[in-house]
Amino acid sequence: MTEFATEFTPVAAAIGGALIGLAAALMLLFEGRIAGISGILDGVFRRRGDEEAPPAWQAVFIGGMALGGLVLLVVQGSVERDFVMTNLELSPLLVIVAGLLVGFGTRLGSGCTSGHGVCGIPRLSGRSIVATLTFMAVAVATVFVTNHVFGFGGLS
Repeated sequence: MTEFATEFTPVAAAIGGALIGLAAALMLLFEGRIAGISGILDGVFRRRGDEEAPPAWQAVFIGGMALGGLVLLVVQGSVERDFVMTNLELSPLLVIVAGLLVGFGTRLGSGCTSGHGVCGIPRLSGRSIVATLTFMAVAVATVFVTNHVFGFGGLS
């Protein structure tokens, strides 16, 4: 069976959550915009008029996310060590299909978990609360089906 990292790290999780919340609050305060990753990424790649470029902050935001992963790689020597699951054996086709389904879901839900869950719920947006509850219910169902119906999971 596949092994998953199970180390409980409440301090690291609290620090990470606080930093995500701080980034979302600063984005709303200084830019007047929601820090929803799918919307920001869409803004970088959306076609505009011939001369109009995407706002620089969107490219910087996405670039900062990628840079954060690269910094982690350099500092730790390996992203896998202590941070993500290891020994996960999935076909590239399954990973591509999963990615496309996530992209479809963010379009269908008019946003992603960062926009609705991190930014919408604190603003008491009813739409975001419903969207986040839907995301979580589908996530629970997906884990159950992949683990117990298809046997892909490693948690038992």
